[in-house]
Amino acid sequence: MEPTFSNMFPGADKSAWLAQVQKEQKNNRADVSAPEDSVLDGLRWHTTEGFVVDPYYTASDLDNLPLDTIQAAQKQSPGWLNAPAFTTSSATKTDNELMRTSLHKGADALIITLASQVDWFSETGPLSRLLHGIKLSETPLFFRTSQPQQLADMLGRIVPYSLKGGIQTPLPANSSTLTDYYQSIANLTRSTLDATSFRTISIGSESFHNAGANAVQELAFTLSLLADQYDFMTNSGLLIEQIVPKTMISVATGTSYFMEIAKLRALRVLLNRFLSAYNVADLATNSFTIHCQTSVFYDSMSTPYTNLLRSTTEAMAAVIGGCDLLTVHPYTSIVGQPQEQENRLARNVSILLNDESFLGKVADPSAGSYYIENLTHQLIESAWTMFLDVEQQGGFSQASSTGFIAGELQRSYQKKVDAIRSGNVLVGVTKFRFDEPTPDNVNPDVASLSDESFLPLRRLASEFE
Repeated sequence: MEPTFSNMFPGADKSAWLAQVQKEQKNNRADVSAPEDSVLDGLRWHTTEGFVVDPYYTASDLDNLPLDTIQAAQKQSPGWLNAPAFTTSSATKTDNELMRTSLHKGADALIITLASQVDWFSETGPLSRLLHGIKLSETPLFFRTSQPQQLADMLGRIVPYSLKGGIQTPLPANSSTLTDYYQSIANLTRSTLDATSFRTISIGSESFHNAGANAVQELAFTLSLLADQYDFMTNSGLLIEQIVPKTMISVATGTSYFMEIAKLRALRVLLNRFLSAYNVADLATNSFTIHCQTSVFYDSMSTPYTNLLRSTTEAMAAVIGGCDLLTVHPYTSIVGQPQEQENRLARNVSILLNDESFLGKVADPSAGSYYIENLTHQLIESAWTMFLDVEQQGGFSQASSTGFIAGELQRSYQKKVDAIRSGNVLVGVTKFRFDEPTPDNVNPDVASLSDESFLPLRRLASEFE
């Protein structure tokens, strides 16, 4: 009989692989009497989320997962918008030219932080000068400002119809003012209901990420903040059908590549589970806009070129995880105002992933991965459990006022610092470091409006630089 692949390479179930690994590991150990579990344990990954991740997975590991539920919640259409970020401290011609150049050379949308020290809404029209030549009815612009209502009123006068994009309002400086914060978002949403493509409810996981959260905390606290905001808005008379399409979830993606892919996939499942409480059959996860941005938490000042490598893998995790918008921060973001070269490199990461890696041609490319599907499921269940814990404490506002949120974030951050001190590597910081000029201080613009939040803005490398 002619040999075939099936009889040349017979199948092996997980137990056969397990036995072979144990045999090979024991052959390479001085203590061949070591128990089987200890032999394998050295190959397992103990994550900061408390998971134990096996060194390999097989098809049998999918048998007990709710794959249909997980995959049905994912983004059904491929592609994303390339959305570079700009922090503006004035309305100069240079600022305007930088944004227009970015749109001309591959950007699909813009994230614009308006510095609070500028009176953008005066009669002299600095905002109009900043946006000169940009078609607001065709280009999605997402503004970050602590004055959302004034901005919406002015945009309504500049573009009275077909407004695209949205407003991202940062968390307040004090957790005791969260109710006022919720009220301002409700008012903003109500005043822009006719602009159906303009997002006014922005829930940012990056505030938790940059405070040191692990993936489970990031998902759970984001969901809890969303629940508080939605409860306030529905109690004020807004309908769930009105507010879901106006919502954007902004997520920071870190350096743990597979965990970050799973985190984004888990987020969509959690949003579906969250919406099921409202009994609205025609609303789905894809009604939300998911904005991903590369992390600054893991960036290095001592060797900023390593940040370019980090942001590339973070961006790839974001698009494989299913983001709708992607912001790649320039590698010099934390050490100085990025110049055109740095902006171009950041912008081109997204372009390369789309046009040369073809990741924009397929939806949910990691579906069916034994490893990622298991990580996704673990994150879903762990984050949902923590979310319910916060709800039992009275919700996000109450858990913040009692110090529960801050305490959890502090413990998670300290674990990450301790891991680096115990031998985990931060490339270019604790190992493979080379001489580069180190700035005297962090770029004041990197914190953007996050400085005003009651949550700490941290950077892991700062403990070792």
